Amino acid sequence: MSDVSPLPAKSAPADRESVGPFDEAEANAVRPYIDLGGIKILPREGLNLRLEVEEQTKRIVAVGLDYADSTLQVQPFAAPRTSGLWEETRDQIRQQVKQQGGRVEEREGPLGPELLAEVPVMAGAEGAAKRLARFVGVDGPRWFLRGVIGGAATSDVEAAAAVEDLFRSIVVVRGGSPMPPRDLIPLRMPQSPATA
Repeated sequence: MSDVSPLPAKSAPADRESVGPFDEAEANAVRPYIDLGGIKILPREGLNLRLEVEEQTKRIVAVGLDYADSTLQVQPFAAPRTSGLWEETRDQIRQQVKQQGGRVEEREGPLGPELLAEVPVMAGAEGAAKRLARFVGVDGPRWFLRGVIGGAATSDVEAAAAVEDLFRSIVVVRGGSPMPPRDLIPLRMPQSPATA
């Protein structure tokens, strides 16, 4: 009997390799992706892209996508080859939401386990407005893709399906260089088609 706790299992839809989110090796090479370094996004009608930049370091820390009256913020992280990060990440999100005075429930979503959180917009204000957010995550080969969904896709079935489809179309480019698990896979500005 060993007292080593088992590694957290990877959490991903059973059809991830064919429906996404994709590993670079699984992606369709001829599709016209927007290359953001650690991830590639498939352009589509009505999609707006924002890069979220950390003030001090000026590094891009997340990609924000506006689509179907909703927002989807995505971040790709390095992950171990054999175990997943989503289980542990859900615990951390749960604690953060509760510290902010919000409520959170775990449910089984189309991408696997997800969190539905109700977060106060203004901390400490009595009767403050609450914002709904869905936290989704998928463990891939040597990477973990985290998404935060806001707007219509937190409650509207059609918007939710459109945003889930967008999340599943993302390609994660892990790269070959060694990275500690939980490190953000570097993101960069897209190259304009003329210079690519």
